[in-house]
Amino acid sequence: MADHKTADLSPAERVYETPPTERPITEAEAARAAKLSANEHIKIASGYLRGTLAEGLLKNATGAISDDDGQLVKFHGMYLQDDRDLRAERTKKKLDKAYSFMIRLRIAGGVVTPKQWLILDEIARTYANGTLRATTRQTFQYHGVIKSNLKRTMAAIDAALLDTIAACGDVNRNVMAATNPAQKGAHEAAYKLAKDISDSLLPKTNAWREIWLDGERVVGGEDASEVEPVYGKTYLPRKFKTIVAVPPSNEVDVYAHDLGFIAILDKKGEVTGWNVTVGGGMGMTHGETDTFPRTADVMLFSEPEYALKVAEAVMTVQRDWGNRNVRKNARLKYTIERYGLKAFRAEVEKRVGRAFQDPKPFTFTGNGDRYGWVAGDDGKHHLTLYVPSGRIKDVEGGPQFLAGLRRIAEVHQGDFRLTGNQNVIIANVPADKKAEIDALVQEYGLTTGAGALRRNSLACVALPTCGLALAESERYLPSLIDELEESLASHGLAEDDITIRMTGCPNGCARPFIAEIGLVGRGPERYNLYLGAAFDGSRLSKLYAEDVTAADIRPKLDPLFAAYAKDRTKGERFGDFVIRAGYVAKTGNGPDFHVQTGAQKAVA
Repeated sequence: MADHKTADLSPAERVYETPPTERPITEAEAARAAKLSANEHIKIASGYLRGTLAEGLLKNATGAISDDDGQLVKFHGMYLQDDRDLRAERTKKKLDKAYSFMIRLRIAGGVVTPKQWLILDEIARTYANGTLRATTRQTFQYHGVIKSNLKRTMAAIDAALLDTIAACGDVNRNVMAATNPAQKGAHEAAYKLAKDISDSLLPKTNAWREIWLDGERVVGGEDASEVEPVYGKTYLPRKFKTIVAVPPSNEVDVYAHDLGFIAILDKKGEVTGWNVTVGGGMGMTHGETDTFPRTADVMLFSEPEYALKVAEAVMTVQRDWGNRNVRKNARLKYTIERYGLKAFRAEVEKRVGRAFQDPKPFTFTGNGDRYGWVAGDDGKHHLTLYVPSGRIKDVEGGPQFLAGLRRIAEVHQGDFRLTGNQNVIIANVPADKKAEIDALVQEYGLTTGAGALRRNSLACVALPTCGLALAESERYLPSLIDELEESLASHGLAEDDITIRMTGCPNGCARPFIAEIGLVGRGPERYNLYLGAAFDGSRLSKLYAEDVTAADIRPKLDPLFAAYAKDRTKGERFGDFVIRAGYVAKTGNGPDFHVQTGAQKAVA
């Protein structure tokens, strides 16, 4: 593990560790002797993700499951949660916590048909809390599903020809892909690659169907070579996230993920190959400088026919090289820091069986969505709706997202696409159907845009359901933006695009560390304020102010907005300005995130 004090060294000056040559330990005794992390033992003993989940579902005395099964159920696309708003009251009355499950779907590329949308809508109203949530992972989540309804919910998802396998857990999770439908050929190539990677790297265990759909146990299921030929008994050291991007839009935030493919286009807009990125990731732990966010390195250029092999090779190198002793340092970003990009690339090329070219030039212009109607180069039309924090629900006195999109799904002839920014695209609308869609959008008060700051915002769920949340996020960010919009308007900046993202904890689900303004929960109504990331998501931010109360966020930012309005150069972005003006230090990458933090000078 590279010490954070080495952040100022160039890769050529760094001294890296020697990579391991053995496959991961899969036997219980050897795992104990090697002092592997607790989750490794759980996986080894699970029988390929079965554990005691089937038995636990039959225990009616509690809405929870065992701690070990709570780790395994993530591989099935679920997290055990409870309503934290009710904790104190229920504890006082000596009641069990108000347990329920969050269920995340696996939807490669975020594309669903109108028929699937209608089924997912019905599930939300029948078994969940009456909402669908579009996530920053380009898929849907359900919240509030109680244990007794889990199998019914999973059966309904299966009936939509969808599933939740590997949407969470130490596996290749939901694969995201560029959604820009104006670039038809490039989008189709990106979507196909995302789908192929998702299908190819899917766990092979039959546990999901056995447990949730009462499928039969596969004979010989204990044989690793039969059940998990790629993953083995212990799967990956930690989560693994894959992205496919198409310049000039970086709306999927390719630099924030373990593995990425950036389309290299010819003059006709066709994909000639893919730049491959490795080692991005957002999560960290407050106060522990050996954990940090990291932007991905652009490693090599792959021709289209080798892309799938490269994806598997990158994942299997991480399988074999990743840290299985210290879970907080187990992501691919730490593997790259430990062994170096050069050694990692050499191993990937060895496993694919050929050398690759160096990366090709490309340009990103931003990581936001394009709202309203966009015409594709194939004559079809695509409408991007702004959905606040991705929460698809009917707002009293406001937009009726759930009812409106249900009505649109009943008449829509194309498909729906979720974006990595939590929004919804009504895609592939024929020209003669635009007026019908527009009428429904107006009838249900759906939003095709928002103010500049709001349309560039993201928030994680946080309280009351996320067990990791230290502070509010989804419920608080809208009112904070109200305040900041007033501040921006007072300085003539109301229409200036600035990215702002908020999370309730430093795990970074809404990717706050690559937002020009990032707010990360420290405790109730307290946040760390980060500034200085790049507008296109290619550079990390830096800690500007620690433990800022909610009431002090606007006073901290207002003088910076004033300075930006007065002293910026033509076309200069806010994140670039605060660095050039000397208010915050520029972050290089990885360990450098924790170096030279805090305000570098007072705001005049």
